[in-house]
Amino acid sequence: MTFSKSSGVTKKYSVDITATAESDVAGIWEYISQDKPEAGSAFILQLEEQVGTLENFPERCQLVPENELLGTAYRHLVYGNYRTIFKITGHRVIILRVLHGTRLLDIGLLEGLTE
Repeated sequence: MTFSKSSGVTKKYSVDITATAESDVAGIWEYISQDKPEAGSAFILQLEEQVGTLENFPERCQLVPENELLGTAYRHLVYGNYRTIFKITGHRVIILRVLHGTRLLDIGLLEGLTE
């Protein structure tokens, strides 16, 4: 059990990543590593560290602006130029996609995702 400074109990979430999101991360690494392999690896390690923070208080992340159009309740964690799109289900955080921030989320990007 983890306790916060305010003496309240902190809810822990498991963080799961879909195969599609794993593929997104691999593509980001490949893109960055074309010019600077060490920068690609460093960025991915930092991204993974940021995603790991979702174990505590994932609700701190903003809802994605596309929710109104998609009828969803997804959130995103922004790191660098990338958005980690996720949903909260019970005590689970499910990472759906990791996309460049300029890319709009649409239902086509989410089809066929496995949990």
